[in-house]
Amino acid sequence: MGRIISVANQKGGVGKTTTTINLAACLALEGKKVLVIDTDPQANTTSGLGVDKRATAASVYDLLLGTKRADEVIIPTIVENLSLMPAVVELAGAEIELINFTDREYILKRILVDMKYIYDYILIDCPPSLNLLTVNALTASDSILVPIQCEYFALEGLSQLMYTIELVKKRLNKRLELEGVVFTMYDSRTNLSAQVVEEVKSHLEDSVYRSIIPRNVRLGEAPSHGLPITMYDPKSKGCEAYVALAHEVIAKRQI
Repeated sequence: MGRIISVANQKGGVGKTTTTINLAACLALEGKKVLVIDTDPQANTTSGLGVDKRATAASVYDLLLGTKRADEVIIPTIVENLSLMPAVVELAGAEIELINFTDREYILKRILVDMKYIYDYILIDCPPSLNLLTVNALTASDSILVPIQCEYFALEGLSQLMYTIELVKKRLNKRLELEGVVFTMYDSRTNLSAQVVEEVKSHLEDSVYRSIIPRNVRLGEAPSHGLPITMYDPKSKGCEAYVALAHEVIAKRQI
């Protein structure tokens, strides 16, 4: 049975989308069957995987409203073994449209029950806020992977994030666990990056991945070409880091 992992952080600009795209591509490269679900109305994961968000016939928006089935929404990507449930900007209004739905926090969970038998990994890219889309993702997930940027404000948001996880776990999804924290945008030239890593490690210990994602120009360029880093520049430091992270994620299931 597959594993559903939400890639989430209430703080924006920490590398959620970059991590979702490239971790998924690296898992697919290892022969795993992967589904990415884009629940962010900005649809950056969708465009980052080479899909035109303005030309999608069906999206997560249709899925949540019940006008399309999962098999009608899932599309292939340019990456072998990697499929996508795309997002569209209309997702921004989904929270209002779903307000009268019964058990609206569980919509995505019900949809993904059968998907776990088809895919090895289902990665959900969440919006940078605790809205109904994020709650749906966390309720449907087995675990949450948290990208943290190596800067001071990341530390301030960490306790709030852990509180959110416990709240969802207590009220909506008792099985939810912390998959792990991955550091992003690490700059080895600054003392601050190293200090942030040590501070978070002192609080979370075994929940921190050894793989650290560096600041890397090629990682920043890849989305504008609609390519994951595995296809845009497989020899870059950024690609090496995400390959290492994928290996850790896979190894964690085998323990």
